[in-house]
Amino acid sequence: MSEHTMTIRPIGVIRTPFRQAAGTPIQPAAAAGAEGSVEIFPQYAAGLKDLDGFERVWLVYWFDRAGPPRLAVRPFLDDVERGLFATRAPSRPNPIGISPVRLLAVEGAVLRVAEVDVLDGTPLLDIKPYAPQFDCFPAARAGWLAGRSPAGRADDGRFGGQEDKP
Repeated sequence: MSEHTMTIRPIGVIRTPFRQAAGTPIQPAAAAGAEGSVEIFPQYAAGLKDLDGFERVWLVYWFDRAGPPRLAVRPFLDDVERGLFATRAPSRPNPIGISPVRLLAVEGAVLRVAEVDVLDGTPLLDIKPYAPQFDCFPAARAGWLAGRSPAGRADDGRFGGQEDKP
C-alpha cells in the first residue's frame, strides 16, 4: 500500500468566543449558549445556496493548534487511556474535527451558528447538512462512552498545543 499526497484547502474560517483550548466546550452537546460565525471565502459562497433550510450543519475543520499525534490518549470523559481512534481527541495523524452545530442564519457568505465547540480562527474544510434520516442512529452502541455525557465539561488542557497562535 502506498502513501498518497493530498492537498486540502480551507473554504473559510470559524469564529467563536473561544481563544484557547482550556475552557472550550468538549462537544456541541456541552456548548449550550455558545454562538459563533463561519466566514466562507468568496469563491465558495455560492455553495451556501439552499443551506438555510437545515437546522444543523456539520462543520468539518482542521485542528490547527492540536498537539502532536498520539495513538493512545486519556479522553475528556475518562481517566483511562484509550486508543486514539476510539476517541474524539484532537491530537490525530490527520487532525480533522467535526461538529454538528445549530444553524441560526445564513447571511451572505456568513453562517451564524450555535452550540459551537471550536477554537476561534479554526480553518474550515467543508460544510455538510445534518440530515436526521442519515446521521441519527439512536440505538447505536457507544462503546466505552455509553452512559457518559459531556454536559458541563470543558477542555482541561490535557491535549496541549492548542493555545492561541501569536
